[in-house]
Amino acid sequence: MSDNHDSGLQVRREVMGEAFVDRALNEAPEFSQPMQAFINEHAWGGVWTRDGLPRATRSLITLAALTALKCPHELKGHVRGALNNGCTVEEIRETLLHCAVYAGAPACMQAFRVAQEVIDEYQSQNQ
Repeated sequence: MSDNHDSGLQVRREVMGEAFVDRALNEAPEFSQPMQAFINEHAWGGVWTRDGLPRATRSLITLAALTALKCPHELKGHVRGALNNGCTVEEIRETLLHCAVYAGAPACMQAFRVAQEVIDEYQSQNQ
C-alpha cells in the first residue's frame, strides 16, 4: 500500500468514524475492494490530506456535490462526517439550502430529509 493509502485511511477514519469505515471495508465484496482502495488512496489520501482547505470546508463542499449529484447514501455518511469535522447544523442547513438554487429543489429536499435523519441520530448519541 502507498503512503497516500495509509494516510487516507487514517483521515477517513477520523472524519467518518471507525464503525463507518470498518463497515465500508468489511462489507464490500471482493469485486468492490479495488474501489475501496482507490477511495482511500485518491479521495482521502490525495485530496482530504491537502493543506489548502480546512476539513470542515471540505465537508461542506462534499455535501453540496453529493446533493447536486443526488447521492443520498453517500450524503448520509458525509453529513455525519461534517458534524465530526465541527460543522454546525446551521452550516449544513445553509449549504443544502444554497444547493436548491443551483442543483434544484427536488435534489435539495432529498438532501434535507437525509441530513435530518443523521443530525437527529447524531444529536441523540451526543447529548
